[in-house]
Amino acid sequence: MKEDTIKLVKKAIKGSKSAYGELIAKYQVYLYKTAYLYVKNEADALDAVQECVTKAMIGIEKLKEPHHFKTWITRILINCIWQDKKKAPTISLDEYVEKGTTDYLIEEKVDLYDAIDSLKEQYKTVVILFYFQELKIKEIAQIMDIPEGSVKADLYRAKKQLRKWLTDDSHSKEEVKRHAK
Repeated sequence: MKEDTIKLVKKAIKGSKSAYGELIAKYQVYLYKTAYLYVKNEADALDAVQECVTKAMIGIEKLKEPHHFKTWITRILINCIWQDKKKAPTISLDEYVEKGTTDYLIEEKVDLYDAIDSLKEQYKTVVILFYFQELKIKEIAQIMDIPEGSVKADLYRAKKQLRKWLTDDSHSKEEVKRHAK
């Protein structure tokens, strides 16, 4: 983390609302993209980010290590998302895709997102943070509060499940049946 960001975090911890605002401005795109990868729609992603920013502002004085700000706020965001997911029923990504789409690349992406959505929560989290947000294993371990070895094992298992899901023809048969209706 850059020195100027660490200074902002220290000021925010001491109660500076303007420093906190600058931090959020720096991380808003990152937070939104992370939330969107989980919830798959703009409104829910924005709601999750808003809830995260509010909770983080209330609890920032509890942050002990300023250089862990990104890890800390990512954990808050993921917790907000999982709490909201427990309250509301999930909607599959294929409900957002036009029924008659024939573009191969779009179908391929939808299959990938469906496969990621099918993973257990912990596997989905490591996949999103590692491949989409390009965080390091160490950062993911801190966010999830698990050992680095567990992150590696979860990534391995997630990739194995994704590979199986994406190469299994029964999913594409179900897709054809859903789109044929």
